Amino acid sequence: MSEQPTGPTGDDASRVRVFDTTLRDGEQSPGISLNKQEKVEIASQLARLGVDVIEAGFPITSPGDFEAVQAIAREVEGPVICGLARANAKDIEAAWNAVKDSERPRIHTFIATSDIHIERKLQTTREDVKGQVRAAVAHARRYTDDVEFSPEDGSRSNVEFMGEVIQIALDEGATTINVPDTVGYTMPDEYAAMFEQLYRLVPGLRDVVLSVHCHDDLGLAVANSFAGLVAGCRQVECAINGIGERAGNASLEEIVMLLRTRESSHGLWTGVETTEIARSSRLVSRLTGYQVQHNKAIVGRNAFAHEAGIHQDGVLKERTTYEIMDATTIGLEANTLVLGKHSGRHALKNALEELGFEVDGAALNTAFLRFKEIADKKKKVTALDLEAIVSDEMRQSASAFSLESFDVEASSVRAPLARVTIGLPDGRLVDGSFTGDGPVDAFFSAINAATGHEARLKEYHVSAVTGGRDALGETTVMLELDGVLASGQGVSTDILEASGRAYLRALANALALSSGARQQAEEAPRAAAAMTQTS
Repeated sequence: MSEQPTGPTGDDASRVRVFDTTLRDGEQSPGISLNKQEKVEIASQLARLGVDVIEAGFPITSPGDFEAVQAIAREVEGPVICGLARANAKDIEAAWNAVKDSERPRIHTFIATSDIHIERKLQTTREDVKGQVRAAVAHARRYTDDVEFSPEDGSRSNVEFMGEVIQIALDEGATTINVPDTVGYTMPDEYAAMFEQLYRLVPGLRDVVLSVHCHDDLGLAVANSFAGLVAGCRQVECAINGIGERAGNASLEEIVMLLRTRESSHGLWTGVETTEIARSSRLVSRLTGYQVQHNKAIVGRNAFAHEAGIHQDGVLKERTTYEIMDATTIGLEANTLVLGKHSGRHALKNALEELGFEVDGAALNTAFLRFKEIADKKKKVTALDLEAIVSDEMRQSASAFSLESFDVEASSVRAPLARVTIGLPDGRLVDGSFTGDGPVDAFFSAINAATGHEARLKEYHVSAVTGGRDALGETTVMLELDGVLASGQGVSTDILEASGRAYLRALANALALSSGARQQAEEAPRAAAAMTQTS
């Protein structure tokens, strides 16, 4: 074991800062397209969760991402609000302009240090990389004292060269150094050994925060992150439900509960309010359309379920015989009756505030109408139902299309026929009808006919928000339009209505992503010129 950093002292020396990248790295997952309102809602929940840093986005990538990061910086209090920037002036200026209104802004700049990235991706030299790092960190420090630097693909970099680059970043004033396992290639012992070597090569690392950022390509993201923390790092970069590029990032809920459950063994701790974990997981899953696998650690449907008779018997006698965590510590007690069908606006507003939703004025009226609609069909309305309703209304207000009416005829003796009326972004109403292999296929084909877009369905999932025959149904649709993948979600007691809403939102997201991709392609030459000028 290497000597530990001497910077922090006392309890703070064992405190692990949680850097959440759900809204940046997580949103890069295929098919995810969050609007500004949804990103602010997730960031607000992350603040309630108690993360230390929210990496709110990559502001230079699009006007929409810039606006979302700026809104989070202005509206979300508590955590550090961080914007990502490549190691060039234009990116850094965009990141600063997006986060500068936060009480605690951070600029996170990066450049690759592995030879394969330098030679094949950047098509430059090691010396040029060092020059770009020096200029970028110095530029960022002109705006803020809180600057993070990452040598991209650090786990595959030459450690001696990476040490030189990190020293330059420290000399220019970087206060956090993050060494990522960008492609999920390393193993725990290798990752720990790399940090031990970096501490020897760069003694100044003991005076700043050293961070881990691991991907799950080999299923080792949490294990590698933990190895880095044991080796002396005191910031862990992670995402709710482990979403992110390719196989995803280290799962926030897993690394946090690992640190909490085994604290007596390793002595590390976080400031996360663990009772908000389950709610955070549900919100991210609902808004991204990425469902949580049933056997997912901590937040999966089966994480605290027991099927075997021996296990059930043991848990009934003493919970700790088969459960190493108490389900209530992550907030799994939320599925309780909170309102009845005769509840009024004030009761709804109070219930929503307890769930962390600040709803007032016209938004409260809309939520109340939706609640009454649901309450007339359900015997009881739970916290999970309210979460689903509010999230669904957020998506509805941001959707470019509206499902005005539908009629689906299904039979075992003739092809199903669907007729729809769709509201377009310009306010016009259009009709469409189509037959299909089944009622859902006919329904989606009719929407295509009405909107004039030939989207192709890639994935379709239906789940119940709660138990019982009167449960709200939640559908997730992923479709492809002109080579772009996008997802959408819908909630209703009527599965077809939920499906139609989900399909229209996925279609709107696909069109938005296509527009953003075209804009990025148009701006790429200018961005390349800016990088050339910086170097």
